[in-house]
Amino acid sequence: MTTMQTRRRFLTIAALAGAASVLPPRRVWAAEPALETTAVRLSRSPVICWAPQYVCEELLRAEGFTDVRYVDVPVQAETAELGSGRIDFASNLTLNSIVDIDAGAPITIVTGVHAGCYELFARDGIRAIADLKGKSVGALGGPALISLMVAWVGLDPKKDVRIVADPGANPLELFTEGKLDAFLAFPPHPQQLHARKVGHVILRTAIDRPWSQYFCCTLVGNREFVARHPVATKRVIRALLKAADLCAGAPEQAARLLVRNAIGERYDYALQTLNENPYGNWREYDAEDTVRFYALRAHELGMIKHDPKRILAEGTDFRFFDELKRELKA
Repeated sequence: MTTMQTRRRFLTIAALAGAASVLPPRRVWAAEPALETTAVRLSRSPVICWAPQYVCEELLRAEGFTDVRYVDVPVQAETAELGSGRIDFASNLTLNSIVDIDAGAPITIVTGVHAGCYELFARDGIRAIADLKGKSVGALGGPALISLMVAWVGLDPKKDVRIVADPGANPLELFTEGKLDAFLAFPPHPQQLHARKVGHVILRTAIDRPWSQYFCCTLVGNREFVARHPVATKRVIRALLKAADLCAGAPEQAARLLVRNAIGERYDYALQTLNENPYGNWREYDAEDTVRFYALRAHELGMIKHDPKRILAEGTDFRFFDELKRELKA
């Protein structure tokens, strides 16, 4: 990295930190137990809405981590990489993590990240989810969330709609070409569809109930790392939550940092994502209630075998998130 690049990176981080006043005094850290490890590995994938994970590197270093690494991991491989220990933490759709926990994946949900990043686009003549009966719907990231959405309005996701979720089928392009009736999109796909004037939005999880009342995405840790390194886990969560505040308080700088770190290619798409999603509202959401809500819906539809109580007991640890809600109240 050249001297100029290093200086620009420092100035960006400094501006971000100043905008949200996030760096705590060293005396606060001195009163805390020592880190069990100073190394942490996080996933990196081109999903813009997981922005806090990608702008928290310097905040992690400020928490005492000296070896911070981002590992390129396809979204569909995140759980496997977490379970194997190749990475320690990764953001993911809450519902997908619940399905993986139910299947026995050695992962632990440790904190909420943000609410609302999905938009459901539809063709002319379709004004609401109930209108999707007999229609075809594309969804990247798996069929789970769109199945819950159609079931919420009384449709049977297996009988009443045809869900195309195979990435190899390229459902985004199929919708763009008019071969699908609807498409459930997450950044940067909503920005692309808006720019191309394809379809219209019939649901936004950032504002439409009940989805807007829960974390859509949460941070998931390798179960062994979380159990063996509680101090490090808490500091990772603290850095992530401060990064969420940065995304809300300094979206322009955060968007530039995302593009610089190769998370998405376009600054305008990154900035739109940061402006439209409630990153700064994590204090208002209940992570445990989020998992309970999604696990109950998934259990009712037969997506998972275990009830919400067992999913919460075996696959979550929100003690640090609850502590940090109190500590980072201001």
